[in-house]
Amino acid sequence: MDERWLLARRKDNLKTRARMIQAIRQFFISRDYLEVETPIRVPTQAPEAHIDPLTSEGWFLHTSPELCMKRLLAAGYPRIFQIARCFRAEERGALHISEFTLLEWYRSQIDYKAMMEECEDLLLYLAEVLCHENVITYQGKEIVLERPWERISVRDAFERYSPITMEEALEQDRFDEIMVSHIEPRLGRKRPTFLYDYPASLAALSRLKKGDPTLAERFELYMGGLELANAFSELTDCDEQKARFAREQEHRRKMGKPPYPEPERFLAALPHMPEASGIALGVDRLAMLFTDSKTIDDVVTFTPEML
Repeated sequence: MDERWLLARRKDNLKTRARMIQAIRQFFISRDYLEVETPIRVPTQAPEAHIDPLTSEGWFLHTSPELCMKRLLAAGYPRIFQIARCFRAEERGALHISEFTLLEWYRSQIDYKAMMEECEDLLLYLAEVLCHENVITYQGKEIVLERPWERISVRDAFERYSPITMEEALEQDRFDEIMVSHIEPRLGRKRPTFLYDYPASLAALSRLKKGDPTLAERFELYMGGLELANAFSELTDCDEQKARFAREQEHRRKMGKPPYPEPERFLAALPHMPEASGIALGVDRLAMLFTDSKTIDDVVTFTPEML
């Protein structure tokens, strides 16, 4: 197929994507957020057993700007956002690409529930700018953005959609399998859905829930069956974070993957970080929603196969 035709066919989608990114910037600037740029090439990153980075002369191309942005929070930057190019090895599919774009923002003195509300504000603003209404159509289905958005806990989602309980899924090491096959396809179909209160073993860099340490103050946002964003009330306990990192490093070793150098500068800054919430939102997938595109290929200029 003539690649010039492929590039020309994407023009309208790329125009919508550009307008969307411009509107994202305007939204955060109007709320007194500072746009920041952190290095793409870094000496280490948060260890995650199932995410692998691309290397660059002994360092890594970041999979997320999270650690650097949290160091800025600890240094006294109360509201920051970034639209960042990120990289993950061996990620390719209709919804995945090895070089992709994340919107991350962090705000001090709020928790994950307040972050849900700001996420709603952003998406409603973008819908008004791009569609002039609070309804979008994605793959033949209408998604109504008017509040209230659906909020469902992970435990309740398992009770509603899964053949086994959340606890059984964790014991059998089938949590991700059940999420992908039974739960995620049913989320965000008619209106956006926040899936919240993940089990503590999947807390990542989030703090544990006040009053129930078996759960983590973490949520993911789904629209049209797409996982769009991942957010936390941020963990600020350095000892707890080091212990979690050590467990992830051990998981990597058991999977035959190399461990990462310890992110010492991040851990040193962590005790100085205020109470805060942060979120990573997939810009490419958001563009898919606003352009009614079935694959990520339709909302990027060049795919790896075209280079």
